[in-house]
Amino acid sequence: MTGGLAGQAPATVLLFGYARADHLRRTVDALRANPLSTQTSLIVFCDAAKHSGQASAVEAVREVARSIDGFASVRHVFRARNLGLAASLIDGISTALVDAERVIVLEDDLVVAPSFLAFMNQGLELYENDDRVASIHGYTYPVDEALPETFFLRGADCWGWATWRSAWRHFEPDGRALLARLRAANLTRQFDLGGAYPYTRMLEDQIAGRNDSWAVRWHASCFLHDLLTLYPGQSLVRNIGGDDSGTHSGSTTDYDVELGEAPLPLGRIAIEESTVATRGVADFFRRKRALPRRIVNRLRRMAQPRVARHGPA
Repeated sequence: MTGGLAGQAPATVLLFGYARADHLRRTVDALRANPLSTQTSLIVFCDAAKHSGQASAVEAVREVARSIDGFASVRHVFRARNLGLAASLIDGISTALVDAERVIVLEDDLVVAPSFLAFMNQGLELYENDDRVASIHGYTYPVDEALPETFFLRGADCWGWATWRSAWRHFEPDGRALLARLRAANLTRQFDLGGAYPYTRMLEDQIAGRNDSWAVRWHASCFLHDLLTLYPGQSLVRNIGGDDSGTHSGSTTDYDVELGEAPLPLGRIAIEESTVATRGVADFFRRKRALPRRIVNRLRRMAQPRVARHGPA
């Protein structure tokens, strides 16, 4: 899939990095392998070190950023002070969308498929005049169900995505205001995928300062406006940050996927939430949360005294 853009230049890519030079290099290499990369402008945002112990790692990231080529243009935004992931990303997107109508957003631990840019740009063009569509997303959860070629889910997501200035205006940075509106509308259980994933608790933790999640606020903002995000049936993004290298992530393989190919060409579908995909994602999260309980129960059974068997096994 090489593109097929109808008269518009590809959307600018905003890439956010901090202190993982090797991860950033892998992200850039994968992005550069997209046929549309030579027509795509790239802005790399590099946060400043939080403390002196991170200074060398932050400088290594900036060296990688300075060496990037293979794009229509590359601009660097090197923060003079540490903003943290949420503030850096919110400021970067908001600033970029003053001049641009649409952007693609990546972080430094996301490896994309060669058809990622084509999918993002075609999605942006197909749905740019549909007020119910908030964004285009590249990562798809490894669900057990067979998914449609493309589908919509309510709300928004954060692992390789694109949006328009008109949609980003719905972003509400005030977590307290979002939580109050979710509760007033009696939407918290629906927001939590019927109890499958604790998004409400994540929002509560953001308010209390226990996390710095911009993503849960973006998701809640779109969810409250009943906006939808388009996904591919096969993931076009793989997260390589589950190696305990990130500030906000631990070590996990739960979200590992094999990269797929975007549909060729991308066609419009009905703008409605997919019940199949919603159920599949909810089941995925339920299985993920149930796994530790199964392990604990198994260990408990193994620790119990064995009873001698009589008769055939």
